[in-house]
Amino acid sequence: MPKLPSLSGKKTIKALNTMGFIIVRQRGSHVFMQRGDASVTVPLHNPIKKSTLKNILNQAGISLEEFMDNL
Repeated sequence: MPKLPSLSGKKTIKALNTMGFIIVRQRGSHVFMQRGDASVTVPLHNPIKKSTLKNILNQAGISLEEFMDNL
């Protein structure tokens, strides 16, 4: 299992976008994305904390390997 990468919010949004998530709205420095029933909130921080990235992946219901393939 690969380690969690250190990514910016924009790169995380781009990867989620290629996986079918669409941007629903933005409030301040947080972007809300949805795909079907799954919804995630991505902060536009640089870099995102690794614990926050792990929570984003859990909310999205995707594995780390799948996420890394779409970077």
